[in-house]
Amino acid sequence: MKKLLLLLSLAAAPALAQPPAAPVPVPAPAPAPVAVDYAVPANWLCLPGRQDACGQPLPTTILNTGGYGPIEQVAPAPPPPADCFYVYPTVSRDAGLNSDMEAGMEELGATAVQFARFRTVCRTYAPLYRSATVSAIGAALAGQDPAPWFNLAYGDVLASWRHYLRHHNQGRPFVLIGHSQGSIHLIRLLASEIEGRPEAARMLSAMLIGYNVEVPEGAVTGGSFRTTPLCTRMGQTGCVVTYVSFRASVPPPAGALFGRAATPGRTIACTNPAALGSGANAPLDSYWFSQSSASMAVNVAWSREGPPPTPFLRTEGLVSGACVNRGPLGYLAVTVNADTNDARTDDIPGDVRVGGMPAPGWGIHLVDVNIAQGNLIRVVAAQSAAWARGHRRRR
Repeated sequence: MKKLLLLLSLAAAPALAQPPAAPVPVPAPAPAPVAVDYAVPANWLCLPGRQDACGQPLPTTILNTGGYGPIEQVAPAPPPPADCFYVYPTVSRDAGLNSDMEAGMEELGATAVQFARFRTVCRTYAPLYRSATVSAIGAALAGQDPAPWFNLAYGDVLASWRHYLRHHNQGRPFVLIGHSQGSIHLIRLLASEIEGRPEAARMLSAMLIGYNVEVPEGAVTGGSFRTTPLCTRMGQTGCVVTYVSFRASVPPPAGALFGRAATPGRTIACTNPAALGSGANAPLDSYWFSQSSASMAVNVAWSREGPPPTPFLRTEGLVSGACVNRGPLGYLAVTVNADTNDARTDDIPGDVRVGGMPAPGWGIHLVDVNIAQGNLIRVVAAQSAAWARGHRRRR
């Protein structure tokens, strides 16, 4: 348990939101990178049947209005009806502008927090890849072209995807899951490697969280993707679930990194996993990493009863979310349903902080996945069930 807590406290949330203060020097030209061999199991953070980043125990306490309640454990689906392919966000603090291929605590922790819980509904696949690092953010902000770093990272994601298709998929339905940088790579993968190909018929959904996906205003198809629509109902397959989250009281300002479309006539897509196809405000099923973390930059008093008894907490209805789309503006507006008379917290973590202050253009990027993780898992379960029903009818 101590090892798990250390791992998660270092990487409980994406470090993308914490750019270095000083510009990063331009490195000397490097030799052409060697292709990663994804036949080597060590180049995967998660593969089915292993005790790896997706096999960590995730003891989770239910946090109700009355305080701490029962403790849940996570059990794999027997047998998993679908596969989930996950690409993690910018977490690496390796030296240089791309990470190495050694799985650090940052990659392991982000995968455990954001993805391991999906093992309740799918077989879990998560490649290690040479991601753009936290230092790369500072370099990009200083004016350097990020394309080479992201191209190298995407090349690894692409190679791992092709290896998965050839050696692991075996015609099974699958879900793509990404956050932040991970979503950037999966957006590119979906547009270039899945749309218009036979694999598209097996895609249950692409969960592209924490990065801008554009659609024409008032439409569910077009923009970032040619033919793949947004998910608008439970059980729909072959569609996209996407949102960027902001506190309802602090919407994306002018010049925000997330939540504002760059293309005239488009908006940022928002699919609330608790209310697909609706702009209604709906309670969210949230899973939180409960320990203090440098990446969160804030401590939350989760309950007046004292510190949490487990590394994870689950809350239902502590926060609610509603999709907002107005012109180019599109985001998931998150409201904390505070009640000073009950035992649980009246605030949540997740704000990106620069110089100790929240950066309004980033929203609550650090908890994009956590705030609706239970809802996302239910979406996958409903899609898997719909797929199974459809294929039984065809037999």
